[in-house]
Amino acid sequence: MKVRKATMNDHPKLVEFQIAMASETEGAVLHLETLEAGVKAVLEDPGKGNYYVTEINDEVVASLLTTFEWSDWRNGTILWIQSVYVLPMYRRRGVYRRMYAHLKTMVLCSEKLAGIRLYADKKNETAHKTYENLGMNQDHYITFEWLK
Repeated sequence: MKVRKATMNDHPKLVEFQIAMASETEGAVLHLETLEAGVKAVLEDPGKGNYYVTEINDEVVASLLTTFEWSDWRNGTILWIQSVYVLPMYRRRGVYRRMYAHLKTMVLCSEKLAGIRLYADKKNETAHKTYENLGMNQDHYITFEWLK
């Protein structure tokens, strides 16, 4: 099992994973051209974020996206984990655990990184348990949003 930063060669798989995740988690159908452009934008501009993929036997089986939040309180960047997807046949096999460990090691080895955050649907208790098992805790903030 190998975790690595995604490249433009991973673009088709990342798009495929996002379509599957949106369908599974929210019953949403994403606009393909917008999604393809959005994934490409991240791959071309690391200032927007970074995709990471996990390979098993040279097959990409999982991905996630990290984006950035500046914390003046910590004088450092917090990585936000988004868009996590693991192929169904590889779930509950430690794939996400390995990806999280990769990110946590990055944070621990960098003076510029201050932590990791993510959000999960309130009803997704399986995800909550996974994150708690990795040592993450629910914070005391509530996330609000407005989306166009």
